[in-house]
Amino acid sequence: MCPLHEPVSNVFIAELIGDSPHSSSHGVPEHTLNFTQLSERPHDATMLGTSSVKVLLLAVAVGVYLIPSPIDPELYIFEGPPPALDGPLAVNTRLQRGRRLFSGQLKGPESFTADQKGNIYTGTVDGKLWRISNESLTFITQMGRNIPECGTSTDYEPVCGRPHGLRLDRDGQLIVADSYQGLFKVDPWTGEKTLLHSSTEGADGIPFGFLNGLEISKNGRVFFTDSSSKWGRRHVRYEVLETNRLGRLLSFDPVTGRVRTLLDSLYMPNGFAFSPDEDFLLLAETSIAHIIKFWLKGPKAGTKEVILNNMIGYPDNIRLSDRGTFLVGITTVRFRGRLFPPFLDLIGPYPTLKSFIVKLVPLSWYNVLLSKYGLILELGPDGEVIDSLHDPTGSLTWAVSDVFQQGTHYYLGSTDLPFLPVLEEWS
Repeated sequence: MCPLHEPVSNVFIAELIGDSPHSSSHGVPEHTLNFTQLSERPHDATMLGTSSVKVLLLAVAVGVYLIPSPIDPELYIFEGPPPALDGPLAVNTRLQRGRRLFSGQLKGPESFTADQKGNIYTGTVDGKLWRISNESLTFITQMGRNIPECGTSTDYEPVCGRPHGLRLDRDGQLIVADSYQGLFKVDPWTGEKTLLHSSTEGADGIPFGFLNGLEISKNGRVFFTDSSSKWGRRHVRYEVLETNRLGRLLSFDPVTGRVRTLLDSLYMPNGFAFSPDEDFLLLAETSIAHIIKFWLKGPKAGTKEVILNNMIGYPDNIRLSDRGTFLVGITTVRFRGRLFPPFLDLIGPYPTLKSFIVKLVPLSWYNVLLSKYGLILELGPDGEVIDSLHDPTGSLTWAVSDVFQQGTHYYLGSTDLPFLPVLEEWS
C-alpha cells in the first residue's frame, strides 16, 4: 500500500487533535516522521499524476496506432521544389478583373459547356443541372433524388447526384458524367434523363468510383475519366493523401454502348482537352501535379508522355482556348514555404505518417491548408507555360476547377464555392 494513502492521514489527524495513541503524557508526539511525510506528499503526488498522464497518453497513442487507417498510401516524392514565381509565372492581379454571378444560387459550378445560341450549362454540388441565358438562371433537372438535404453535405451526394464533366453532343443533348451514378444523356430543354452506362457496371469488371472529366470527339465518341476506383468524390481528400494509381481514362461508343479503357494506373486523372486536330489530348493528374500528353493519332498513337511536372499547383480541368492554347484551372496552389515545403511534398515520402494523420485529423480540417489564391495557367501544346493569371487575395475566386471561354468572357468553375466568377477579358 502506498505510504501516501489513508493510514498516514489518520495518524496525522489524530496527532493534531491530541488523540494519538503514540503521544507522551506531556502531549508531545513521540513520532515526528509524519510531518516529514506530509512535506513530501505534494511532490510525490505530482510525480504520480505525471506518471498517470504519461501512461494515459501512451495508451491513447497505442490505441490510435492500432486503429486501422482508412487509407493505404503509397510513397510519392515530388521531383523538386515548386517552380519560382517568375517569368510567365510572375505574380499579378489580372485574375481579379471580373465579377461574381448568382451568389448563393450556384454552389460549385464545376464545369461548363455552351450551345450555338450562347446558352451555358453547368452542374452544382446539389446534383442539379442549370442553363444560364443572358445572366438568368434556369433549372433543368436533378441528377439523383431531389430532397431538401441536397447540397447541405457531401454525405448526400450519392443520393442527390453530382454532375461533373458535361458536353453537348451533335444532337444538342447534354452528355453528363455524374460522379456517382454514371454517364447520362439529358435533354437540356425538357430535363429528360437517360442512363447510358452505370457506375456499378464500370469497365473491365471494375466499377466506376469517381467520374470526373468528359469530352466528346468530332466523331461522337465520349471520352471520360474515372479519378479513382476506390474513393468517391466526397472522399477526394483521401484520394489525394493516398496518392494511389487507381484512375483511368476511358471511352464510350454511343452507337454500340461499349466502354474501353484507354489508360489505367493514373494518379487521379481529372480534366482533359483535345488538341485542335484531335491528334492528342492533354490530361491532368491532379494528385501529383502532372499533365500528360496522350496520343490519339499518328505513329505515337496509344502512348503517353509527361509534358509538365512539378507544377506550381494541382491542375483540375483543361480547356482549349480560341487561340489554340490550353487553359488550366489550378484547384490548389503549391507554393514554396518559407520554412517548410508544401504539405503534400512534406508528407509524401512517409506513407506511415499519412496513415496516422488521417486517423487524427477530420477531413474537413484540411481546409485550413487551402490557400485562397486564384490561379490560371495558359499552356502551349508541349506543356510550356505561356502565361498565368493570379488572384493573390481571392477577391474574385480561388480553387479554380475550370476555365471556359465563351466569346471574350471566361467562366471560372469551382467544386464548392457558392458563386460563379466571370472574367470579362483575358488581359
